Amino acid sequence: MGTCSEYIKNIFPSIDDDLKKYVEGVLENSADEFEDSEEIYDAIGAVLHEVSSDKTEEDIKSVCDDLLKMLRPDKDAKSNGGSLKILDGPIHLGSMAENQENNVEEIKSIWVQARDDSLKVDAKKLEKAQAKLQEKQEKRGKEIRVVAPPKLQTATASQVINKKESKLEAKGNNRAQDIRIENFDVAYGDRVLLQGADLTLAFGRRYGLVGRNGLGKSTMLNMISSGNLKIPSHISILHVEQEVIGDDTLAIDSVLECDTVRQNLLEKEKEISKAINEGSTDPDLNTQLSEVYAQLQNIEADKAPAKASIILAGLGFTTQMQQNPTKTFSGGWRMRLALARALFSRPDLLLLDEPTNMLDIKAIIWLENYLQNWPNTLLVVSHDRNFLDTVPTDILHLHSQRIESYRGNYEQFEKTKTEKLKNQQREYEAQLQQRQHVQEFIDRFRFNANRAALVQSKIKMLEKMPELKPIAKETEVVLRLPETEPLSPPILQLSEVTFRYNKDKVIFSDVNIGATMESRICIVGDNGAGKTTLLKIIMGILSPSAGTRHVHRNLKFGYFSQHHVDQLDMNVNSVELLQQQYPGKPIEEYRRQLGSFGVSGDLALQTVSSLSGGQKSRVAFASMCMGRPNFLVLDEPTNHLDIETIEALGKAINKYTGGVILVSHDERLIRMVTTELWHCSNGTVKSIEGGFDEYRKIVEQELEAVQAK
Repeated sequence: MGTCSEYIKNIFPSIDDDLKKYVEGVLENSADEFEDSEEIYDAIGAVLHEVSSDKTEEDIKSVCDDLLKMLRPDKDAKSNGGSLKILDGPIHLGSMAENQENNVEEIKSIWVQARDDSLKVDAKKLEKAQAKLQEKQEKRGKEIRVVAPPKLQTATASQVINKKESKLEAKGNNRAQDIRIENFDVAYGDRVLLQGADLTLAFGRRYGLVGRNGLGKSTMLNMISSGNLKIPSHISILHVEQEVIGDDTLAIDSVLECDTVRQNLLEKEKEISKAINEGSTDPDLNTQLSEVYAQLQNIEADKAPAKASIILAGLGFTTQMQQNPTKTFSGGWRMRLALARALFSRPDLLLLDEPTNMLDIKAIIWLENYLQNWPNTLLVVSHDRNFLDTVPTDILHLHSQRIESYRGNYEQFEKTKTEKLKNQQREYEAQLQQRQHVQEFIDRFRFNANRAALVQSKIKMLEKMPELKPIAKETEVVLRLPETEPLSPPILQLSEVTFRYNKDKVIFSDVNIGATMESRICIVGDNGAGKTTLLKIIMGILSPSAGTRHVHRNLKFGYFSQHHVDQLDMNVNSVELLQQQYPGKPIEEYRRQLGSFGVSGDLALQTVSSLSGGQKSRVAFASMCMGRPNFLVLDEPTNHLDIETIEALGKAINKYTGGVILVSHDERLIRMVTTELWHCSNGTVKSIEGGFDEYRKIVEQELEAVQAK
């Protein structure tokens, strides 16, 4: 470890001692488990990025390559059977043999000493133990052979094509702006997600696609964007799902490049101007240049940089950040860049999958306001209740392998759906009563000759009556957090705490905050303000640069973050995952724990890789709570959870007897559970009097100030 320590200090001279110890601890404790440099990057890459603003992602990955070579030299010495041993000096084999001959009697005397019979090895027991060991080794060998890359399941789709539209499409005469996908099926592997479904998207309307985790919402968006579900070819589609690839392109230029018409005209203008300046005598060049200028004026090309800048500023990019190359941004910021490109290019159909996951509350409020004026068709998958109440004009409800359309926002959808289900239930009960009444008449007069004609009439009426099915209600999601024992205060206290990554980069200073077992605290603030850093100091993962941290000796933290969801072992099922983390318990206990977070039945036996994002989050919650923590620290816990599960999480937190600190951008959850708001801003952390309403006012004022500039 000494070599690694010196290497890290040389590469990152400004690294804080506590951070250095943290990195060394990770490397030392997991040295034998790292199989490649990517795993080292996943473990410590984020910390190294924070302490080195001048280094790119490639630089950090190169450092991780060097660390792997130091930690695992056996990776480069496989041909030599692992690490090499160097002898201290020459060995004379002849003298070794002579010494052994001279000492035969001495050596023999060791073995002929009388031994206590109780210490003798029982031959039968030894044989059994060896057989058991061999069996275990063979089994382990088989397991190693079995652990191959999991067979990746793929999504498939089929649909019935309208003949009239097909003919128009073939002739190139289809100019319809509305999108109709009729009678289509979508499957993922062997599992049917949608069957005989219909989807109609009217031009200019904004649709929110909702439904439980794992039903196929994201898969359907992928099927539309990939062309597996056909829509008119003249309709442009943009699906925001992958982050922008980092290179030397400036952030503002990356957005401007999306306007291909403007980009092509500017390139053409450059070519013509260059030809004229080089002395070309072609008389048509001046005419072509005038036409290009006229087209640029028609599309208001000169206003494009300002529009792009407004979008980037709304999503949190400062003027300085807009001039930085895309390779200098982290994954979350590159996703914001992808969203900015989509908003700027204005496709006919914009597909967004959980756009609020990557945003702080300020950016979410800006996006809500921006999308309310979206001129084209929008289809968005979201579980942010406030976002769904603000943006969509229609709600598409995916359930029972079909899609139902409702006018209005999510609040109106809930009311309409509830009323609709009540009417269907009343209709079913009325028909059931009528059937019973008719059946009683038939049974009573079946053998009465005088009533034979009437009985036959009733039988035919019963056969023709449409058979209604009872309303299948969606099962209520219930999450159960562990019971805790009360602790006497003080529980948690930060006094005069300052934290810096280096001398010039102070994250916050003079922080004085405390929490109890009754605390329900939400930390808010812009991305990069230090919310996650504050959580790590609270848990003791990072040490303050100055000040003191006091925690109760029996306080046991349960930490949840989206990073932990991404780190789950994807090759095992959920039961096996808990077995790895908490060995030695009965299978029933693992299944009971998973069941308390909605992962039950066959779902618990599916490989983690086949689960949806929300289902993986539930598995991560089950894993965290199996350690029976009495204080929960939740960093963006709602990402990928459906609305019903977020609601269930809020109820579970309210029932929980331990303390809770969370970082979240979900306004409904914040209002539902928190009693105190800590605001990370301008290098400090302060409690906001007036709760979320007051914080929202602060954010809206900041947005107005940005737009005024």
